[in-house]
Amino acid sequence: MSGRTSYGISEELLVRHLRPHEDQHLRSTFAVVLSEPLLLTPESLKVSINSTQQRLHLQWHVHGLTSHQELKMVFQIEISRIKTSNVIWAGKYSTVVKWDQVLHWSWESELPLECATHFVRVRSLADDARVPEPRLWSRWTSWEEVDVQNSLGHDPLFVFPQDKLVEEGSNVTICYVSRSPRNDISCYLEGVKIYGEQLDPNVSAFNLNNVPFIRKRGTNFFCKVNESGVIKGIVLFVTKVLEEPKDFSCETRDFKTLKCAWDPGTDTGLPKYSSQSYSLFESFSGKKKVCEQRNWCTWQLTQDSQETYNFTLLAENHVRRRSVSISFNLTHRVHPMTPFNVVLENISATNASMTWKVHSIGNHFTFLCQIELHGEGKVIQHNVSIETNGQYFLSELEPLTEYMTRVRCAAANHFWKWSEWIGQNFSTLEAAPSKALDVWRNVKSVLGSRTVTLFWRPPSKLHADGNILFYNIVIENLEKPSSLKLSIPAPANGTELTLDQGSYQICVTANNSVGTSPTSVIVISRDSGTEVVKEGRVQGTEDGFSISWKPLSGDAIGYVVDWCDRPRDQACDLQWENLGPKTTSTIISPDAFRPGVRYNFRIYGISTKRIAYLLERKTGYFKELAPSDNPPVVISNLTSHSFNLSWKDYSLDSQPGFIQGYHVYLKSKEEQCQPGFEKAVLSDNSVCCKHKIDSPEQKTFLVEHLQPESFYEFLVTPYTSVGEGPHNTFTKVTTPDEYSHILIHIILPMIFCLLLIMILCYVKTQWMREKCYPDIPDPYKSSVLSLIKSKENPHLTIMNVNDCIPDAIEVVNKLEGRKIHFSGAKKSLTETECTKPVYLYLLPTENYSSSGPCICFENFTYNQTASDSGSCGHVPIPPETPPSQVGLLTSPENFLKTLEKNYVNSLGEISARESSLNYVSQLALPMSGDKDSFPANPPVSEYKMQMAVPLGLTSPSPSENSSLSSITLLDHGEHCR
Repeated sequence: MSGRTSYGISEELLVRHLRPHEDQHLRSTFAVVLSEPLLLTPESLKVSINSTQQRLHLQWHVHGLTSHQELKMVFQIEISRIKTSNVIWAGKYSTVVKWDQVLHWSWESELPLECATHFVRVRSLADDARVPEPRLWSRWTSWEEVDVQNSLGHDPLFVFPQDKLVEEGSNVTICYVSRSPRNDISCYLEGVKIYGEQLDPNVSAFNLNNVPFIRKRGTNFFCKVNESGVIKGIVLFVTKVLEEPKDFSCETRDFKTLKCAWDPGTDTGLPKYSSQSYSLFESFSGKKKVCEQRNWCTWQLTQDSQETYNFTLLAENHVRRRSVSISFNLTHRVHPMTPFNVVLENISATNASMTWKVHSIGNHFTFLCQIELHGEGKVIQHNVSIETNGQYFLSELEPLTEYMTRVRCAAANHFWKWSEWIGQNFSTLEAAPSKALDVWRNVKSVLGSRTVTLFWRPPSKLHADGNILFYNIVIENLEKPSSLKLSIPAPANGTELTLDQGSYQICVTANNSVGTSPTSVIVISRDSGTEVVKEGRVQGTEDGFSISWKPLSGDAIGYVVDWCDRPRDQACDLQWENLGPKTTSTIISPDAFRPGVRYNFRIYGISTKRIAYLLERKTGYFKELAPSDNPPVVISNLTSHSFNLSWKDYSLDSQPGFIQGYHVYLKSKEEQCQPGFEKAVLSDNSVCCKHKIDSPEQKTFLVEHLQPESFYEFLVTPYTSVGEGPHNTFTKVTTPDEYSHILIHIILPMIFCLLLIMILCYVKTQWMREKCYPDIPDPYKSSVLSLIKSKENPHLTIMNVNDCIPDAIEVVNKLEGRKIHFSGAKKSLTETECTKPVYLYLLPTENYSSSGPCICFENFTYNQTASDSGSCGHVPIPPETPPSQVGLLTSPENFLKTLEKNYVNSLGEISARESSLNYVSQLALPMSGDKDSFPANPPVSEYKMQMAVPLGLTSPSPSENSSLSSITLLDHGEHCR
């Protein structure tokens, strides 16, 4: 078993490093060293802890040094955890040791000190040149134990460290300590369960690497005893990493104060921990100042202070420190103050004078000032050097224009920074318009006169030099000494004139409050508006329209190309372009051109007399399109074998491209194409026949070789160089029968004749009816009945009454016939055929006890024949029998039955004391004897005779053998047979 020396060195270790030829000599020397122990050994080692910082603080002293003796020494320190053999850290500490000095050293533990027991020991080595060789380590001090768990308390669970502050991205170790060994403890970081390493039965540690910043209130960590529900936790405060200050610089504005500024970066402050602090240290003067602001600090200068400065800016928080340094000459860091008292004087239409002042820094200090002029969307800069007062003259300004001018200054000798801007707005005055108007015209001849439309482009703001108020137009007749002046108020850009066929000169000027623009002259000759020029075509491209022409024969001062997007006979927004006298072609920009619109161009040459001569006409499309609609087609001359199509109202000028022709599509059930047609497949995959018309001027087409009584569909669509029109709805047509036109020529006259005959017959029938069978008035509608109304007897009849007292029944010209029996009276009536009207007389029998007058009357209005015969009929009919029941009496059977029934009922209902009359209407019987010849509803005109019977003639009831004596049909003038 090997031993250890008094210096703590193993003898075995020393012998193992000896060479063979040195073995005997060194062994003897080692024996001498062992006999003389070194007294410089660490003693009185004490260890304390700081739980907040998780640090071990060591202190010891070295005995054996003489008074006032200093010796450079090296101390080796070992720290173990849980047990002495588990060394977790070993290191050296060098320092100069004085006599009777207490040495201090500290060590920060990654694991909270409360989580495990720690052991510390120290040994020393004299590392001074005055100490002779060999220099050996002293012996180790005894292990000093540090156990914090004994002072924790009696809680069942603890979590450490408490309120730990770390930087974002650092590594942290957390542990829990339980009073007894347990395996049911779960730990969570921000609600997520995590797993750690068990150090002993009561302690488990958790290593958190690259800790993120979650919130300023900290990150939550807690552990829970599952059995008892005890929860213990901590808040881990994670701060942002302290950054090194950026853009650190210092400057002065008045040589009295120096201002230093920097970019502090991210704020590392937390609710429980303050933000980083900053301080300035100047190395030449040795002065230091704590800054109150996070991003700037001031430093007072003295008159006799040095010109060169060396500043160090120190930033620190609870975790770390950072610093940055700069060195500069004070005269090179001058930042002038903002100029003041800026004044603009002597402002005219084109000039202005600007003055300003600067803050003085020192004698003979020169400033470089920069002036900026903003106006019309442009910026103009000027530089000028001054000492105290500045002045600059602004020229070449535009009239009546808003300007803004501003100035800033810097040190002229050693430029550092510009001062802040200071500026002022101003406006120049008006001036007369500086450029003549761009004028053009359009001439139309109408019925011996001409309509001249003048156009002009309003002057730009650059040339208007003010607000245009009106335009003056002077019209001068070149053939007669006369002129006319017009004033057109702004903002008009044209006017219309009516002139005769003479030559005129038109002068146009623009006017503002200051003056008049130069005159624009245009001449209208006799031929203007009547020129006939052949029209050509031009095709647009992506670059626009490329137009060329032949030059004007003779001298020309220029050319004008005008164009319009509508036909020449319609008003439009006329545009024009002025070109030089040597120009024979131009490209008109496509900015204002639209696809599918026809544009008409005219090229004029302007002579030296300012007369415009029409040289060429051109028309074209910027981009052709396919037709958007089809022409309206009219069908005519429809026969069994052909029909004609026409679309004469289809305009070619308003189409989205040059119409090159037409396609005629024809569909039929046979799907066989007629001569001149070819098969084609439409977009819907249907098959039809197509005929192509190559001339756009042909607007009629005859479809031939058709079948009679066949169904066809056709469509006419135009086509351009791009494509054809839409294949919309086809028009349907059916060819007639081959002989149908012959039948029509025969049937129509016959139908006309029949209608004429029917009309004539109808008119003749009406005439015959009015002459032979006039309408008979309805007695129930007579106005006579409403003249007198009796309240006592509502049945009173107003008639011409004749009294008669019949006492016998006489049958005149009676022949054999059938008898009709009344059910109540058991009597019969002979039924015969009569050739003339018969009349019925109804009288009481001879056994009738009551006597009374029977009143007969004649109604001369209704039946003149009856009045002449002097006969009357007596038929007692109750007054409540409505007129509608009269029709029931038209046949003899119904007539007699009704008489019997009504008579019996009436006799039973009539009171003996009633003496009024009852009005009864009687029907005339038909002329023939057949009962079937009676009309179902006889007209009212069949009423022939009236009678009235006294209601006092009361008859006994049927039970008292009251009956009709006889009923006889009489024939006046002829016998019944």
